[in-house]
Amino acid sequence: MSATEELEEHSHHAREPFDKRVAATMAIIAAVLAVVSVTGHILTTEELLTQGKAADTWAQYQAKSIRRFSAEATKDLLAAGKAEAALVDKYAKTSARYKAESDEIQQEARALEAESRVAGRKALRLHFGEVFLEIAIVFSSLAILTKRSLLYWVAVLSGAAGVVLGSLALAV
Repeated sequence: MSATEELEEHSHHAREPFDKRVAATMAIIAAVLAVVSVTGHILTTEELLTQGKAADTWAQYQAKSIRRFSAEATKDLLAAGKAEAALVDKYAKTSARYKAESDEIQQEARALEAESRVAGRKALRLHFGEVFLEIAIVFSSLAILTKRSLLYWVAVLSGAAGVVLGSLALAV
């Protein structure tokens, strides 16, 4: 087959309505895939950053707990040594302050952990949506190659599933 004949055959196939419809669908699916993919990566990054903040907050909680323990130990030693009541009271107040601060920090750490879990669930749903959209592109390509409308409709259904999963992820 000469190059001219091959070009004419390709141009003939490009004019077929089925190929145009599948190609247009593939373009739409690819655009949605790009949005879902980038959004999934952003949420994964957000999940990891929030996990880091939670870990830092738990480290701060632990430091406050150690300070509270030191203040309580000092208070107990001073009380056992019959030190001035004002000095014992000073360490008791310091211990109570560390306890209150620790409770606030603990609540903040738990809130950050919850926020991280939500971002993780959203990202996971987006990644599943991404898989369905990628499958849709594969089936669209197969539909063009084989000229089978069944493969095209499988691609459309897979693409719809990917869009639904991506939309549900954002609704969580």
